Amino acid sequence: MKTTLIEAVRDRSIPIPAKGHSLSRLLLTGMRPHQWAKNLFVLAPLLFGKKLDDPQALALALLACAAFCLMSSSLYLLNDIFDAAADCAHPEKRGRPIASGELPVRIALAGAAALLGVSLGLARALGSPFLWLGVAYFVLTLGYSLVFKRAIVLDGMVIATGFVLRVVGGALAVHVVASHWLIICAFLLALYLAFAKRRQELLLLSGSANRHREVLGQYSVAYLDQVNGILLAAVIVCYALYTVAPETTARFGTDRLIYGTVFVLYGLLRYMALIQKPANGGNPSRMLVADKPLLASVLAWAAYNAAVIYQSSLAALWNRWP
Repeated sequence: MKTTLIEAVRDRSIPIPAKGHSLSRLLLTGMRPHQWAKNLFVLAPLLFGKKLDDPQALALALLACAAFCLMSSSLYLLNDIFDAAADCAHPEKRGRPIASGELPVRIALAGAAALLGVSLGLARALGSPFLWLGVAYFVLTLGYSLVFKRAIVLDGMVIATGFVLRVVGGALAVHVVASHWLIICAFLLALYLAFAKRRQELLLLSGSANRHREVLGQYSVAYLDQVNGILLAAVIVCYALYTVAPETTARFGTDRLIYGTVFVLYGLLRYMALIQKPANGGNPSRMLVADKPLLASVLAWAAYNAAVIYQSSLAALWNRWP
């Protein structure tokens, strides 16, 4: 039998956070700003579209990223409203503002509506194509919260599609065409991270996993280990093929992007090692911030690619240096 929100809050066996937090702080917590790191996918076309040295393109890309951050926060609040009862069965999520009962649902709804309105306003400023893509992202993610998250495999694929929409949105914002290779790499990477998170939830919640997330009853750790092994290999191979694809070498005038694969390989293997411990959880955003070697690999990958892609601009800047 599922536990209702009221029953969970009244249950003294469930630790409830101390009262007295301001509504603004609770609302900010419910917005999950630590998850905004996911929206860095929006900036990928800026880097690989050779627009990083264009101030106008940079401003448009940051505006697009902000729109996705606000829209995703709106969706997090709505998701927490839908999942409040289930979150009470989770050892960590029971402390979320809505599940704990500290943040009233009407305030969360008002905050979600305001965030959605502002995000759509920013999206409209970036043009109709970006606006419609933002609407598609909102509808897809809302559909995930209401329906798709209960379907095995499809739940992960919908999450991964959301990351693809981020990449395409970033490309629309800076007026470049997203490479098919870049899109498939983003999809596979997001799918790997989604299933890795499912694996961690199974390990952390054990026998009560399906009480928190219904679809977890259809997964097993052994199955997810096999799937993640396949996806990890697919991500690395696809990324390596992208770096030496004819259209990539023609665009950048070099095939040296292939050597940046070492950072991708290290980062993914490092992440795979970290999630072997259930205590580390399966949240990629938090892990990226908390684990310095993992963060260093991402920064090194970005710096290497920027150096290769913009070598002519960097050389010209160096020659002008007094």
